[in-house]
Amino acid sequence: MLRNTSTIKGYAIMANDGPLGHVSDFLFDDVNWSVRWLVVDSGNWLFGRKALLLPSAVKQLDPDAKEIFVELTMQQVRDSPEIGTDLPVSRQTESELFGYYGTSPYWGAGIYTGGYGDANGAVAAAPSPGVGRSEESFDDHRRSEGDPHLRSTEIVTGYHVHATDGEIGHIEDFLVDDADWDIHFLIVDTSNWWSGKKVLISPHTVRKVDWMDRLVDLPVERQRVKDSPAFDTAATVDPAFETYFHDYYRDERPKTAP
Repeated sequence: MLRNTSTIKGYAIMANDGPLGHVSDFLFDDVNWSVRWLVVDSGNWLFGRKALLLPSAVKQLDPDAKEIFVELTMQQVRDSPEIGTDLPVSRQTESELFGYYGTSPYWGAGIYTGGYGDANGAVAAAPSPGVGRSEESFDDHRRSEGDPHLRSTEIVTGYHVHATDGEIGHIEDFLVDDADWDIHFLIVDTSNWWSGKKVLISPHTVRKVDWMDRLVDLPVERQRVKDSPAFDTAATVDPAFETYFHDYYRDERPKTAP
């Protein structure tokens, strides 16, 4: 089911044996637009320390109780590598977490596996001495730097959205699938340009994200966005609407919303 990330923020995180804290942010990659980490504020339990949890650890989300249950113990989180969650988060930091939890990094064996195999679970063979030394040095350098594609939903909220002929609004929220944690839509508030309407934008239609100037660039004209179906924040975005919406931006002919 698609849910607003702003709504999930604040949900309590429940381990198998007790509470871990609450969700304070989400880190996503801007290539595949998938949530890679849940940022958990542990409160007084770990003396203000924050933790990064993999979405794959989530076993249930209860919107009524505002709780997320994870397949972890409190001790596992307590013993996890202590890291800073301020961006940029380095690939080395991520690799340590993947190694600790016994899973493979999402970027695959081409960058780093930390001895835990590639995305298909196969263990990578150790390179022969002297082979690929320059590639190893390059990878070491990348691991020590911040991941250039890891972004915070909290930080990106408020970015301006530009069509080919001008600004249309700003990012207000994200719609994420609580099954696979992919970001399906950006919720754009157009009130500064067109009073009272919110629209959805597929992140995969985004032409460019300018992190320095805090703007998202779209390859369509403003009128195309204005003619798109308005987003009702109280409505459920079902598969039929998703199909219609994606077809709308692929097809120049006017359509009637389902």
